[in-house]
Amino acid sequence: MKTANKSYLAKAGEVNQNWYVVDATDQVLGRLAVRIATVLMGKHKPTYTPHVDTGDCVIVLNAGKVKVNGLHKPEQKVYQRYSGYAGGQKVIPLGRMLQRYPERVLHEAVRRMLPKNALARHMIKKLKLYNGQEHPHQAQQPDPLPV
Repeated sequence: MKTANKSYLAKAGEVNQNWYVVDATDQVLGRLAVRIATVLMGKHKPTYTPHVDTGDCVIVLNAGKVKVNGLHKPEQKVYQRYSGYAGGQKVIPLGRMLQRYPERVLHEAVRRMLPKNALARHMIKKLKLYNGQEHPHQAQQPDPLPV
């Protein structure tokens, strides 16, 4: 008599969330965003379940000090938004975005790598971005993000 192997499916109440901290100084924007998005989704765990938020919380320090590969990328890569009114399209290049809103560049890179559903809105809330070295999450005892 054969027995079927059962796949483990995590339930929302039984997921343990760890806290990780990463320093973004001189790290490449896309490569760092991939690592963070993987941890937020929980794909680094063997208990990953697509319909349950099994990811961990990530604290990013010095978010404005990320670098990009490519000589002309700060002028050529643009961020677009639209107000909804005629002529309301705003286009901001990456260089100016890093000066004005340094955390938003990494936030957008990670958000665009998450799935496009309601679960992703819960995942992105677990991402904490800070432009300096200090963060108010010492009580959670964050570990360094493993490579």
